[in-house]
Amino acid sequence: MQTIQSQDQGYWLLTQGSALYLRKNELPYGNAVENGVAGLQGCVIGEFHQQPLWLVAEIPNDQQREYVSLRTQLYRDEEEFNLLNRGVALNYFFTTHRFCSKCGERNYLPTDEFAVECPKCGYRHYPVICPSIIVAVRRGKEILLANHQRHIGGIYTTLAGFVEAGESLEQTVQREIFEEVGLKVKNIRYFGSQPWAFPNSLMVGFLADYESGEIRLQDSEIHDAKWFRYDETLPMLPPEGTIARKLIKTTLALCAED
Repeated sequence: MQTIQSQDQGYWLLTQGSALYLRKNELPYGNAVENGVAGLQGCVIGEFHQQPLWLVAEIPNDQQREYVSLRTQLYRDEEEFNLLNRGVALNYFFTTHRFCSKCGERNYLPTDEFAVECPKCGYRHYPVICPSIIVAVRRGKEILLANHQRHIGGIYTTLAGFVEAGESLEQTVQREIFEEVGLKVKNIRYFGSQPWAFPNSLMVGFLADYESGEIRLQDSEIHDAKWFRYDETLPMLPPEGTIARKLIKTTLALCAED
């Protein structure tokens, strides 16, 4: 990052955790002075509406601005939403890697790439990205949907979980489904991915077919899980723009073709 100069111009991304500052539901635009960021640390992380998008280093305890969740921006097209994810994830990385994990010296931010570096031992830390699988399971004309403990009384969605060390993505799919609902799956195939800066995940989506087993809930994670026919009334689903919703729509189409 670098010191933002008075004449610097573009769109400005200010974050607090997984939230960002908007003005009339848009990122603030203009020069650094009129947006109150001159003299702060920042860097350009891409283009937004054909203008530079500046990421401003997270301001501790910023009480002057009202921040909204990144989730409110799911309506944007994929390229814009992913760019906002980049900024949120980078600021999370910078604020959680102020000190070197090898020797404890305070890191500095080099200007040649998104990283932090230790001036004492020279170790360079790169942004941490936590891969997580998300999978839609089909059984003939039915899709498996689960109501998680954090969503009791709310949405039913696909199953997901973090990848463990020494595990392939496909192994994670099999393990998470078996752990959370006691089922075995087959015909696992890649669907797509979505950055998910809550705070630093990458959701890797898969489609899978039911192989065997009866639903057995992991009570600590899952409140309810059921098979739903594609042509019956469905419960509340995840919002448009999420990879979960895309997986569900694709699976329902496959159910209709079966």
